[in-house]
Amino acid sequence: MENRSNYVIVGSIALAMVVGIFLMVLWLARFSGGDSKVYDIYFKQSITGLALGSPVQFNGVTVGKITQIRLLPQRPEFVRVRINIDGEVPVLEGTTAGVEGVGFTGVSQIQLDGAVQGAKPITEPGPDGAPVIPPRTGGLNDLLATAPEVLSNVSLLTKRLNDVLKDENREALAGILKNTDVATAALAKGAPDLATALAEARTTMTAATATLQRIEALAGSGQALMDSDLRPLAADLRRTVTSANATLAKVDALAGSAQPGVEMLANQTIPETTQLIRELRETTSRLGAIAAKLDEDPAGALIGGRRLPEYQPPNRPPGGDAK
Repeated sequence: MENRSNYVIVGSIALAMVVGIFLMVLWLARFSGGDSKVYDIYFKQSITGLALGSPVQFNGVTVGKITQIRLLPQRPEFVRVRINIDGEVPVLEGTTAGVEGVGFTGVSQIQLDGAVQGAKPITEPGPDGAPVIPPRTGGLNDLLATAPEVLSNVSLLTKRLNDVLKDENREALAGILKNTDVATAALAKGAPDLATALAEARTTMTAATATLQRIEALAGSGQALMDSDLRPLAADLRRTVTSANATLAKVDALAGSAQPGVEMLANQTIPETTQLIRELRETTSRLGAIAAKLDEDPAGALIGGRRLPEYQPPNRPPGGDAK
């Protein structure tokens, strides 16, 4: 009876193992069937925690697994990770891949995100025949990868701080602090004068600003006056000068043409006019004398005429005879 019970237990365990293997085969067939897609990711960083069969997630959803991890022979700083994911997963342009740790177990996985709706699918084959998903930098793995370098820099910084804080440097630093205290005390003592100077400077700046505004306003007024009054006046003056020049040219031409007549007037007409005036004066004098005579004796002047003087014979010379 006891042997029969052992056989039942062993048979149950064997059956469970067969069922488990069958389910595993079905699960693996899901990602190795004809509707899956293969992509390559080239990491230039440590991928500690990744292994064959590690899951690949897209926004937190498991969509595939890692099928291959290789170092590039020509460039060993790069690690090529090939993943196999479900063919219905929208791996579009803008999708990036990063290495993320799973808790604190040291196990990592591939995390895909960044797909943009409406973008084109990533289909162009890469150097190893599969489309390439660009890697994403940052995260805890990058911090862990750079931790040794950070620790080295911290150690170097600590060493230099120790060199700076030597005894002689500490004494110099103490002197600097003492001088700073003295300067601070002097500055505090002169703070009222400094405040007064700042107030005067502020007043001066206010007055200067007001003066500048007045100057700008005056300049604007001058410009407006120049544009509104002086420029039209200058234009009118320019037109007047032009017209005056034309008039002077005409006067010069007229004077040139009147020159012969002026000479005739000066040489002939004016002397003759002077002679005529003289004769008119004599005639007027005579007419005045006649008029006066008519006033004194109108009849005599018209009828009698002027009395002739008596004839007086000339005196005979002594001893001569009269003829």
